Amino acid sequence: MEVEMEVDRGFDDRTRDFMNWFLAQPGAMLRSDLISIEDLRGRNAGRGIIAKTDIAADTVLFTIPRPAIICAATSALKDKIPGIFDLDGDTVSDPEGGGDAGPPQDSWTLLILAMLYEHLQGTASRWKPYLDVLPSSFDTPMFWSSAEVSELQASALVGKIGKEEADQMITTKIIPVVRAHEDVFFPSGSQKLNNEQLLGLAHRMGSAIMAYAFDLENEDGNDGEGEEPEDDWVEDKEGKTMLGMVPMADMLNADAEFNAHINHGEEALTATALRDIKAGEEILNYYGPLPNSELLRRYGYVTPKHSRYDVVELPWQLIEEELKERVGADMAPSEWEKVKQRVRSEDEFEEGLVLERIGEDPDPTGQLLSEATFSGLPDELGMQFKTLIKAAKKSGSSKVAAELLEDKEKRKKIYLQVVLAALHARERQYQTSLEEDKQLLMGRLSRAQEMAIVVRMGEKKLLREAQAWVREQMDVANHPLQEPGSQEDGRSAKRRKL
Repeated sequence: MEVEMEVDRGFDDRTRDFMNWFLAQPGAMLRSDLISIEDLRGRNAGRGIIAKTDIAADTVLFTIPRPAIICAATSALKDKIPGIFDLDGDTVSDPEGGGDAGPPQDSWTLLILAMLYEHLQGTASRWKPYLDVLPSSFDTPMFWSSAEVSELQASALVGKIGKEEADQMITTKIIPVVRAHEDVFFPSGSQKLNNEQLLGLAHRMGSAIMAYAFDLENEDGNDGEGEEPEDDWVEDKEGKTMLGMVPMADMLNADAEFNAHINHGEEALTATALRDIKAGEEILNYYGPLPNSELLRRYGYVTPKHSRYDVVELPWQLIEEELKERVGADMAPSEWEKVKQRVRSEDEFEEGLVLERIGEDPDPTGQLLSEATFSGLPDELGMQFKTLIKAAKKSGSSKVAAELLEDKEKRKKIYLQVVLAALHARERQYQTSLEEDKQLLMGRLSRAQEMAIVVRMGEKKLLREAQAWVREQMDVANHPLQEPGSQEDGRSAKRRKL
C-alpha cells in the first residue's frame, strides 16, 4: 500500500492503540496468535500483516464488524446534514437552510466528507485510533513534482493523474458543503481551516480512499475480490456504489500473487487464508489484474509480479502517419483529411489502441501458474485499418487502397508493415531507451524516479514483445509454409503438413 512518511517515534504506539481499538469493537476478531501488524517501511510498504507461525489454508485471520467501517451509513455526519446523503436526487438540498447546496454528491464525495468530518473531530471521533494509522502523505503521482512526473516520459499515465479534475471536484462539491455547515465540521473552539487547507486535507482523504477503500456493495456478484475503486477518485460506478474504509482489512498489502481473501458477509467482513502460509510470510490481498502504471496511480507502488499486466497505448495517429506514406501518398491533402475523418466518425473508433499480454488468472489459491505473453494485436486496430482503406478507395484517388481491398495477402503485409513502423515510432516517443533505463535503475534514485522508470520500462518491454510478434507474423506472411515460432525451414514445414 502507500508509504507512511513518519518518524519512528510513535509509529509502534499508534499501531498498538489501533490494535486495542479494533479488538474493542463488538464482533471484531483477530488471530493475534497467528498474525501481527509489522513495520514494513524498510521495504516501502508502510504497515503490513505477517504470519507469526505456520497457518493452514481456510483459516479465518480476522473479522471486521460492519459498524466499524467508515462509510456514508455509519458516520455521524449523515444525521447532522442528512440532505447531503441522498444519492437518488438530482440536486442536493439543505433541509435546514432550505436552499440548494450545490451539485449532487456521489459515493466518492460522500466518503471524503465523512472522512473530513471524522478527522476534524479529533479525539471526539470514535475512529480516531484508526485514522491515526492512515498515512499522512502518499507516493501516488498526484503528489509528485512536475520534474518527477516528467520521469514517466511518454507513458499514458501522465494523462491519467487527474490532479486538476480532483481540484475542481473538491472546489465545487466538498468545500461548499463544509462552508455551509462549519458548525458541524469544526468542533466548538477549534480553528477553522481556510480553503487552501481544506483542499489539501480533502486530497489526503481522497487519496486514502483511493488506496484503502472497499466496495461495500457488490452488485455484480463479486464478493470482494479486487476491492479497489474502479476509476479515478473523482468518480466511481456513476457514484451509486457505497465505498467504505475498512479497519484491519486495509492493513493488508497486495500483489499479483496473494494468499488471503476478504469475504463480504451481511454482518461482517472476514479475511481467510487461501492456502498454507509459512511463518514469516506476509499476508497479501489482491487488487486485481492491474498494470504497474495503474498500481502506481491508485496505490503509490509497483511490483515485479504486476508487470505481467502492463499495457501500452498505441495512438491511432501513428498508424495514420504510416498509412499516409503507403496508401495516401497519391492523394491530395484535403482528400486524405476527409478519409481520416470518416474513420474517426465511426461509433467504435478508438483513439488509443491498448496493447497487452494474455495470461491465465491466479488460481483459487492466489498463485500464478504460467507466464503472460503477447500474442496478438487488438481487434479494433485491424478494423480501423480496414475502414481507412475502404474510405481511401471510396475517395477514388488512391490506387493503392483499391489494390489492397482486392488482394488480402498484400493488405495483410501492408498492415503488418504499418503496425511495426508505428510500434517503433511509439517507442521513440520515450526520451530514453530500454537499455538506458536498465542502467539508470542501478544508480541512486528517489522513490518516485525508481517507480517511474519501472513503469516506462514495462511499457517499452511490451512494445519490444509486440514488435517481435509482428516480425514473426511478417515472416509467416512472406513464407506461408513457415508456422509462427517454428525453427524449421519452409521445406520441413511443408513435409510436415503433407
